[in-house]
Amino acid sequence: MRRDNKLNQSKKEPLILTLSQILQLVKRLDPIQSIEDGFVAYSQGKTVVPPVGELIFNQPPGDMHIKYGYIKGNDYYVVKIASGFYENYRLGLPNYDGLMLLFSQQTGRLLGILLDEGHLTNIRTGAAGAVVAKYLAPSPVKAIGLLGAGTQGRLQLTMLKNIIACSRVYVWDISPEARAGFKEEMENQGYEVSVAESASEVAATCNLIITATPSKKPLLYLSDIQPGTHITAVGADTPEKQELDPQILARADVVVVDSRSQAQSRGEVFQALRQGTLSLGKIVELGEIIQQPQLRRQTNNQLTIADLTGVAVQDIQIAKAVYEKYWEEMS
Repeated sequence: MRRDNKLNQSKKEPLILTLSQILQLVKRLDPIQSIEDGFVAYSQGKTVVPPVGELIFNQPPGDMHIKYGYIKGNDYYVVKIASGFYENYRLGLPNYDGLMLLFSQQTGRLLGILLDEGHLTNIRTGAAGAVVAKYLAPSPVKAIGLLGAGTQGRLQLTMLKNIIACSRVYVWDISPEARAGFKEEMENQGYEVSVAESASEVAATCNLIITATPSKKPLLYLSDIQPGTHITAVGADTPEKQELDPQILARADVVVVDSRSQAQSRGEVFQALRQGTLSLGKIVELGEIIQQPQLRRQTNNQLTIADLTGVAVQDIQIAKAVYEKYWEEMS
């Protein structure tokens, strides 16, 4: 979008996009490349991303995050609010909600209100998983394993479609209904899905594993993992959550995070640092491995881990892409 057009937009009332509009616009975007570019900018020091704001709830269990920031020299800054309340399914409600606010970096004017109900957070997290697989997945991938059969697990698998040539999938979830629903939906998309009875069964069969649960205790242990496996862990986005035993990270040949600073306060790396099984010097950022091939997996016998806690630059990139796509199609 031309800069003069952007300044004209800042003089108008904020654009309000509903979830249905956003979902249609996303179908015509390439979120994977946009998110990849954002990680590179982040690791190059071209972003301003303050610490995450959050609220943690116990009864019922839930959490709310505020992530915000900007890319230097860009046209926008973004504030994202997203919540996860994990027993909403009992009420017939989605587990996730939220919105994104997009402002002009030149004027401070509110340009867009994206009522995405948490969906853009899910999309940008799914896209991040695809970026990780692009640079760290073993070759060939024998089978893809999913721990977590909810929205994020489904999006992670869908985003891999153009990155990993593998249709064999194993899924585990604490809910038998979720496992059955995942199997039906993903088989309709052409995958061959097997339902596992345990997380360890997934690990015994798959050399690319994605964990996408709100677990507060390890689901996978070092003894479960095959040599040459890659694991992308996306569920642990608060200090309380954990999906991997820290010994897995201690043994890993490559440990990647989306944000080195953020990983010191949440996620799998945080748990391993706290237990003394991992040193901060061992971890690298996703934006760094994109730019530096020598930091990636070097052999198919290596164990690689990516711990994604979600960084505001992803929200900036996805909100910007949706907003600009709307005006591109309106012009």
